[in-house]
Amino acid sequence: MEATERRRAAAERVRTAEDAVEQLREGLAEFGVKLPSLRIDPVSCAGDEPAPLVDLGRCNIDTALRLCEVLAEKESGHDG
Repeated sequence: MEATERRRAAAERVRTAEDAVEQLREGLAEFGVKLPSLRIDPVSCAGDEPAPLVDLGRCNIDTALRLCEVLAEKESGHDG
């Protein structure tokens, strides 16, 4: 693979990760959940061939409990 092709592939991986972060942000917001630190891990994007990781971030106990509620509602078939 040429350097140009590798750069394009790397850029596409980062764009895909950015899209995933946005979809997660929007999807969680529908259930009243906001993860303040939701982002792409910048270190995972370093180098010539980045392997972006989505950092779901740190959240307070209220947010963690809300996530548990949402998951329980979805599991039981109730959309909250």
